[in-house]
Amino acid sequence: MRERLSVVEQAILPTTTFQAAFSDQARRRLKARGSQDWLPHLSKTVVLAWAFTLVPTFAADRHLMEGAAQSPVRVIVYEDLQCPDCADFRIMLDEKLLPRFSATVRFEHRDFPLSKHAWARPAAIAARYFEETRPGLGLAYRKYTMAHLREITSGNFNERLSQFAKDHGSGPAKAVAALTDARLAAFVEEDYQEGVARGIAKTPTVLVNGRPFIETFAFEDVAKAIEAELAAAK
Repeated sequence: MRERLSVVEQAILPTTTFQAAFSDQARRRLKARGSQDWLPHLSKTVVLAWAFTLVPTFAADRHLMEGAAQSPVRVIVYEDLQCPDCADFRIMLDEKLLPRFSATVRFEHRDFPLSKHAWARPAAIAARYFEETRPGLGLAYRKYTMAHLREITSGNFNERLSQFAKDHGSGPAKAVAALTDARLAAFVEEDYQEGVARGIAKTPTVLVNGRPFIETFAFEDVAKAIEAELAAAK
C-alpha cells in the first residue's frame, strides 16, 4: 500500500511538503473507505486521476514550506506581502539562507497582513488561491508582490494580479474573483490570529525554533541561531 501511494505522490506532488500532505490525506480517505483491497487493482491512470481530486482540498490551508520538510529545526516566518522589511528578508532567504540551509532546515510561511497596508491581505488571499491552483505558484506570487511592492498600489492591484495570472497560465478573472473567497480569507485570518496569540506585532518576525528575530536583523545572527539548533538536534 505504501509503495503504491509513493508512486502517486511522486507523480503529482513535486515538493516533499505536498507529498506528505497528500500521503496523510490519501491514507485517511482510503482507510475510511476500506479501500486497501481494491486499490492494488486500479490502473495507475485511474489512481492518478483520483489523486488529483485531492489536491485542492488541502493545498490552500496548509502552511507554505521551503527547505527540508522533516527537519527538527523550523524557521517560521510571519510576513506581510506589502512590507519592505519582509521584501528584504525574502532576498536574504533566497540569496543566503536557502542556499545554505535548504537541505537541513524547514522554513514555514505565515500570513500576517498589517492593517496599515491596504493590499497586503488581498495579496495573501491571492497567494493562497494560486498555491491551491498549482503547487509552487503561490510562492511565485508571494515573491512577485515583494519584488514589486513599490509599483503595486490599491488602485492597480487587481490589474497587476490579473497580469500575473495571465503570465503564468492562470485565469485572470478567477484570480480576481478569489479575493472574495471567504474560505481563503479564513485561512489568512487563522494565520494572523495565531500570530497575535503568539505576541507577533511586527513583520517580518522570524522564529528559529521559537527564538524571535524581528523586522531588521543580520544574516549572520539568524544563521548562528540556526546552526545552534541544528547542533542541538544531533
